[in-house]
Amino acid sequence: MNILLVYPRFPQSFWSFDKTLELVNFKAQLPPLGLITVAAILPQSWHYQLVDRNVRPVTTAEWQWADLVIVSAMIVQKPDFLASIQEAKAHHKLVAVGGPYPTALPQEIADSGADFAILDEGEVTLPLFVEALERGDRSGTFRSDGEKPAVTDTPIPRYDLLELDAYAEMSIQFSRGCPFQCEFCDIIVLYGRKPRTKEPEQLLAELQYLYDLGWRRSIFMVDDNFIGNKRNVKRLLQAMKPWMSEHNYPFSFATEASVDLAQDPELMQMMVDCNFGTVFLGIETPDGESLNLTRKFQNLRDPLVASVQSIAHAGLRVMAGFIIGFDNEKGGAGKRVAQFVEETAIPTAMFSMLQALPNTALWHRLEQEGRLLGQSADANQVTLMNFVPTRPIEEIASEYIEAFWRLYDPLVVLNRTYRHFLMLGEGQKQTYQEHKQSAGSPDINWIIVRAFLIICWRQGIVRKTRWRFWGNLVVMLWRYPHVAANYLSVCAQAEHFIDFREHVKANIESQLDAYLACQQATVPSTQTAA
Repeated sequence: MNILLVYPRFPQSFWSFDKTLELVNFKAQLPPLGLITVAAILPQSWHYQLVDRNVRPVTTAEWQWADLVIVSAMIVQKPDFLASIQEAKAHHKLVAVGGPYPTALPQEIADSGADFAILDEGEVTLPLFVEALERGDRSGTFRSDGEKPAVTDTPIPRYDLLELDAYAEMSIQFSRGCPFQCEFCDIIVLYGRKPRTKEPEQLLAELQYLYDLGWRRSIFMVDDNFIGNKRNVKRLLQAMKPWMSEHNYPFSFATEASVDLAQDPELMQMMVDCNFGTVFLGIETPDGESLNLTRKFQNLRDPLVASVQSIAHAGLRVMAGFIIGFDNEKGGAGKRVAQFVEETAIPTAMFSMLQALPNTALWHRLEQEGRLLGQSADANQVTLMNFVPTRPIEEIASEYIEAFWRLYDPLVVLNRTYRHFLMLGEGQKQTYQEHKQSAGSPDINWIIVRAFLIICWRQGIVRKTRWRFWGNLVVMLWRYPHVAANYLSVCAQAEHFIDFREHVKANIESQLDAYLACQQATVPSTQTAA
């Protein structure tokens, strides 16, 4: 069979990094790891082509070549997911769908036009799908009935199907699941609360495959909580360290972790030794009452400011997620988030309004309370909350816009980045001395030089940051030259957020105006009916 794997477009969001990608001529931040894993699980006697619509459109020749089209998506990709199905059906193709969006909201898929729904985890449901095709079935839905497969049997993803030069980072996965019970999180719904990990040899084989394909840039470890099983993570890092040294440290790594990482200095040092440079933390809010209400108890064990600073001093750059709109939240939550980010000097703070994701504990609670606004959840950082909050939505939206605007004021974010890299510079000194004997020289080309010149022009000449930009850069090159390149890359990331804050402000204000107008319009009709 000829299988065409299609990955839908993402809307502009925090994670799209549009303006940053433009600087360095990449088309997308990350590849579709789920789809290339699907291609590895399906029969290898079949023929595969993959098109990431974030990179380029599907050609007529590719539509004609395919016997079957497989589309996978997250909820945020819903609009182009549906468009991809419609385009495939216009070419009279059988269509199978899967991934987090169809799994979370299977009722929406029924009207999408897809012939097959391959839900839950593919290690279980893809073999059922293949059996159905072999029987001659032309439609069907396949579920795992709660079975969580061991990822020790998951084959190496088909990285060879990707247009590697299109991506800023590569994706790899070590574990699925998270041990915690945050009320708003759908990871424990999709993958369970018992983290399942691959064997170290498996992951090293995946790294070797990427190495053999010529990849030499950053790799994002997509685990939703990389340290969910600390014992197995340490086993992995012990095996990774000699492999990285033998291969001259060809990759840098980023990942996501819970904030209790700060409690384990040994683990942090092991990560830095293996060239982990960035970790994303789900901090959500500095308000203890909100953390307790949403059952994010792991963030209450130690002072959050001290935890963030400990991780940075260990040599790991911190990115963090923040949320506004928790139940019974006190006024000024947006300002408190902005103050926390400034105090901890987190360069990249992902900030959004709370959304109720399908089948989470929050979703079910709000549904019982009659507060959900519809049964869908195609929301992101530029949409209002999809439920009725406990304080006025206009108050939350105003605080959100104000805090977002402040967080990514060009001078504020530049100074925050500088202060963070002063901590990183100290934390990475010893590891740099150990690595520099074996690590290869950085790949500097015209694209990188051009991006550097653009940043110098925008932040060092045009904007109000001009004096601070040059002063910060000189100090970084003088005191911590080993982190100067990463410092500049984060300065480049700020270009996306400086632009994106305009997008957030315009969209939230527009939606809020429409919402309030709708609310006012219902008042007279209600009174008339009464």
